[in-house]
Amino acid sequence: MTNQESIWKRLIVSRSLSIFVVFIVLIVLFTVFSPQGRFLDPENLKVLLAYGSEFSIIALGAGFLMVTGEFDLSVGSILVFCSFAFLKFFGLHLNLFVVLALTIGVGALLGLLNAMITVKGQIPSFVATLGTMMLWRGLTLWFSGGEQQACDVSSSPAFVSFLNGNLGNFFPIQAMWFIVFGIILGVILHLTRLGNWIYSTGDNADAARAMGIRTDIVKMLSFMVVGILCAFVAGIQISRVSCFTARTGEGWELKAVAACVVGGTSLRGGIGNMSGIFLGAFTISMIENGLVVLRIPYFWTYVVFGLVIIFSVLSSMYIERQKWAQK
Repeated sequence: MTNQESIWKRLIVSRSLSIFVVFIVLIVLFTVFSPQGRFLDPENLKVLLAYGSEFSIIALGAGFLMVTGEFDLSVGSILVFCSFAFLKFFGLHLNLFVVLALTIGVGALLGLLNAMITVKGQIPSFVATLGTMMLWRGLTLWFSGGEQQACDVSSSPAFVSFLNGNLGNFFPIQAMWFIVFGIILGVILHLTRLGNWIYSTGDNADAARAMGIRTDIVKMLSFMVVGILCAFVAGIQISRVSCFTARTGEGWELKAVAACVVGGTSLRGGIGNMSGIFLGAFTISMIENGLVVLRIPYFWTYVVFGLVIIFSVLSSMYIERQKWAQK
């Protein structure tokens, strides 16, 4: 095999490259077919970076957890429960940064409860979080009466700027938080001992325990990361719209899984990287935005998501087979 052929083969079996190619192809398609190239219009890009980053931050946590071999299907419900918690803490007339900190504490607690049910109850996380998805959503609807409630945080411009401001009059602060969390989780996953434990736990939990890794603690911390990110996004959304909505986050659970799969994360755990999850999350947000710009009926979003997921899984399987063949 020549050096050129060897390089080409390595590129083909690179997960990050395949995700990046899909990302670029989608940008080209949306730009070409959107009316007057509006997809790349600065105002649309600003909307994409701002609103898309909210979902994408949560998808980072979902992918981080999936590397351990676990799922969290309750992210949308944790998000809305934390939004309601923010509303209640806000009603106590506390400093808004304290309100956000308390809300993040609630998110961490919900993540820990998901972990306890999964780990201590020895219930598959897919089933456990399917139950808590309904539980947290149901409790939120019960406590709130399903009504939209005002939560005006404009009295604290510093708080609003912290979560919904702009850098340089264009770059939304939400996108900055997306990048910051991506870097933090990437460093943890790829450059720390905890990251090694996460990969070992996801690859083979029994072997990891035999090596002295406390896999239960690893999974609990990973579930808590998801809850913390959901709570942070709850603060972002309330500061943006100044109200609580009981339907917030509906359907985000499967979208988060889709983003991780598109990003090359294995459904079985032990495989995935933060750069892929980052691109996968933003790709899902970009698809939604692009279809709106193209003025395509929203139900086609599900068709596109389905096709992208199937293509991503098939390409991942192909990549795995090629890697084994090279070995």
